[in-house]
Amino acid sequence: MTDAGWVKAGSGDHGQAWQFGGAWTLAHATELNEASARLVATSEVVTLDLSTVEMLDTAGAWLILRAAERAGEGGAKVDWINPPEALQPLLRRVLEAGPEPKEHPTRRVLFLDWLADLGEATEATGKQALDLIAFFGALVESLGRIIMKPKRLRWVSVVSHIERTGLNALPIVGMISLLVGVVLAFQGADQLRRFGAQIFTVNMVAISVLREMGILLTAIVVAGRSGSAFTAEIGAMQVNEEVDALRVTGLDPMEVLVVPRVLALMISLPLLTFFADIMGLLGGGIMSVLLVDISFGQYWRILNNAVGLNTFLVGIVKAPVFAMLIALVGCFEGLRVSGSAESVGRLTTRSVVEGIFLVIIFDAFFSVLFSYLGF
Repeated sequence: MTDAGWVKAGSGDHGQAWQFGGAWTLAHATELNEASARLVATSEVVTLDLSTVEMLDTAGAWLILRAAERAGEGGAKVDWINPPEALQPLLRRVLEAGPEPKEHPTRRVLFLDWLADLGEATEATGKQALDLIAFFGALVESLGRIIMKPKRLRWVSVVSHIERTGLNALPIVGMISLLVGVVLAFQGADQLRRFGAQIFTVNMVAISVLREMGILLTAIVVAGRSGSAFTAEIGAMQVNEEVDALRVTGLDPMEVLVVPRVLALMISLPLLTFFADIMGLLGGGIMSVLLVDISFGQYWRILNNAVGLNTFLVGIVKAPVFAMLIALVGCFEGLRVSGSAESVGRLTTRSVVEGIFLVIIFDAFFSVLFSYLGF
């Protein structure tokens, strides 16, 4: 029978040497653990000599690996002398299954680190943008197939999402738009009073609500409400492997999950914007009657003279574009969810941020474009 394993600490050619021998097996694990725990690295290089090991199992290999890790944590460089050839495959498997070696922290150079982080963020943003554009291309392709064969469109799903994203959002959109109209009229009247031009409060409220505030606030609310819901719903399906099940059964997730949501939101958001415009003008009218000392009849007459159809269309035209952006980002992030609830939460948050960011970017683009065209 092979004797129990042993270990000796001595000096080697390049520093300290730890020689392991005998049987490093589970039967002697207690003694071997105590012996290896007494090893202390006292030089910059520690050589682990396993040439005299006679027997080895996973428990013994793990104890040797743990001794090497302790030497490495003490700052020493660890060199290996392999055991007999018959024992090398087992030791190699245990070493490969062990944790990755810890990298020693390097001295941080703040400006260079910041520059590297900026480069990584820029690269990640560019890749994200390219992936989103590719996803938009896949959406256009799916819409093309549906146009060629309208029966492929799931009308029940579209109507269901119209109800959830449009009808159910009326209370919050109406409340916010009414209060924004009140705030705009109050602040406008307060500032214009200094110049004796309070009557122009109506013009300011009308143009602000119809051109910008109505659509912008509605889009932001919808991005936080419906965009996040799209990501969470599809993300949960990803975690539960329901999206993979759709592919296995021959169904295209773009047609089943993405297209109905995009079309529903493109129908809902213009209607929500119209409702928001009406509520914003109503809130502005209530405050104008109280502050400017005009009647509702006078308010509507001034409103009719202050704005035309073009002012209303400038806001409404943006709605389908914003709806497509919000739904596209929500579904895109939902399909990128992988493996865990943490991923669902993280990408849901990201979809809201990206949706609102894109809405504001495109709103600025439309503002410049309409100003250039003279609308």
